[in-house]
Amino acid sequence: MAQLRRIKGFADLLPDDCRVYAHMEQTAREVFTRYGCQEIRVPILEKTELFARSIGDETDIVQKEMYTFADRKGKSLTLRPEATAGVLRAFIEENLDAQGDDAVKLYTCGPMFRYERPQKGRMRQFHQINVEAVGQAAPQLDAEMILMLTMFLRQLGLTALTLEINSLGCPGCRPAYQDALQDFFKGMHKERLCEDCLRRKLTNPLRVLDCKAPGCRELVAGAPVISDFLCPECRAHNDTVLSLLDRAGQDYMLNARLVRGLDYYVRTTFEVSSRDIGAQTAVAGGGRYDGLVKSLGGPDLPGIGFACGMERLALLLGAKQAKPVDFYLAVLDPRGLDPALLLAQTLRRNGLCGETALEVKSVKSHLRRANKLKARYCLLLGEREIETGNVEIKNMLDTTQQTIPFENILAVLTPEEF
Repeated sequence: MAQLRRIKGFADLLPDDCRVYAHMEQTAREVFTRYGCQEIRVPILEKTELFARSIGDETDIVQKEMYTFADRKGKSLTLRPEATAGVLRAFIEENLDAQGDDAVKLYTCGPMFRYERPQKGRMRQFHQINVEAVGQAAPQLDAEMILMLTMFLRQLGLTALTLEINSLGCPGCRPAYQDALQDFFKGMHKERLCEDCLRRKLTNPLRVLDCKAPGCRELVAGAPVISDFLCPECRAHNDTVLSLLDRAGQDYMLNARLVRGLDYYVRTTFEVSSRDIGAQTAVAGGGRYDGLVKSLGGPDLPGIGFACGMERLALLLGAKQAKPVDFYLAVLDPRGLDPALLLAQTLRRNGLCGETALEVKSVKSHLRRANKLKARYCLLLGEREIETGNVEIKNMLDTTQQTIPFENILAVLTPEEF
């Protein structure tokens, strides 16, 4: 019978991987809670309409990348390609805005799904850490979210990163910019734009700025920039954000071509990238989405959020070694199997971490296992120890040994010693 293998674009996260992912999640919890964020967990599966309305019908995500199917009742469902839409759906449905005038700050983490070519740092199932802050339009919130993101990355130990920022204007000033882009692209010959951008330049010209095709990237270098079209309100908003980042000592670069891949962004948009993980350089990014909550059937509330790609962060973090265990309990006589199990349970109840042998082996084999676990102490139960009610303790760091009664073991092996 043929061996079953995982689906293309889906990866197994092995114990070494899981340690890195758990480290990222724990660091996110520690940093985000300092800023008043609360955790939320939303379904992986949502109605397709949610993503069509939030992300935008003309985006590549909706057009080509979503895992969409009909359920047994014919309803169209989609595996979430990003987290913002689901979090905002829950925000609206669960009436989470009834908490006063302050922004409601929520974070989540988990798998997302996009049908695209698997590559380094981006699989068809990938994982993100997301933050959404809903209910405040103040530019100070934009600066706070960016500073929180960079603090999270620094806490992970990542410093060689580049932060890029742009303003996409608002529904009041963006149409004039879109018209200018369409005029710019109007005279372009077909061979100068990729097939997707030939469609985008008519339906959503900002998407052309986000194209990764070399020819299109070269073309947009001469396109109009949105900073020339910002209304006074958007310009003041952007100036305040940049001023706060300057005063906080946060380095950044202005990038007039930064539009991200989602239609719901307005005003502040940002991205953090690294040159150390190949062609897919972005490790985090986000922006403001003031009209999105209303478009999903909720109140007219502003919002801002960001997402971090965990696979790409993991590439930068590298492997995280397993923590040493406190003890390994070696059994040298069959009569010691049951007492060893019960002794190990007592040690664990008192805060110690370790493993116990489930079969009798030689001392040499047990010591190999203790070394593999990086155990600080190897506890040996042989014929002599069983008959005298003692246990032999070998310090794996300095190789010293001592024999003590069972009842005194917690006086020697306490968590404080480690």
